[in-house]
Amino acid sequence: MSMYDFTFKARTGEELSMAAYRGKVLLIVNTATGCGFTPQYEDLQKIYEADHDKGLEILDFPCNQFGNQAPGDNEEIHTFCKGRFGISFPQFAKVEVNGENALPLFKYLTSNTTFEGFGTSKAGLAMSAFLKIQDWNYKKSGDIKWNFTKFLIDREGNILKRFEPTVDMETVKAEIEKVL
Repeated sequence: MSMYDFTFKARTGEELSMAAYRGKVLLIVNTATGCGFTPQYEDLQKIYEADHDKGLEILDFPCNQFGNQAPGDNEEIHTFCKGRFGISFPQFAKVEVNGENALPLFKYLTSNTTFEGFGTSKAGLAMSAFLKIQDWNYKKSGDIKWNFTKFLIDREGNILKRFEPTVDMETVKAEIEKVL
């Protein structure tokens, strides 16, 4: 199975295909509107504005699995993101990214990447401590650990990098620009 075999729902409910993004560089991200990482929407929008014409698409999948931080419906989430951060990149229907009901696209992404840690920044150390309380063995699985986990995909559909939410957005931007 390839990246382009997966489908998902638009925020309005119609079925869409990853095949529509063939030949594009993709940054796929699970997001939330009430998360400490929500300000990353601003950085994502800046990256999108700078690199969309070069072939970048940012695919935004809201997710409420982490701390109930995306409680609204699809339109409420979109209205918030557009109004607060001016996002213009595609935002899809809310999904689950882990577990039995995870969107198959995210099952594919997580089964083909590994969790490499949150780093040693203040946010990274806080995330590690928080997750260790919930699951002392959290580092062993490839599951998504929190909102704003990002996956960089090349124009051929290969997964190049996984970025945990604590990775500096300048690092994400630099990696995207290498691929473009």
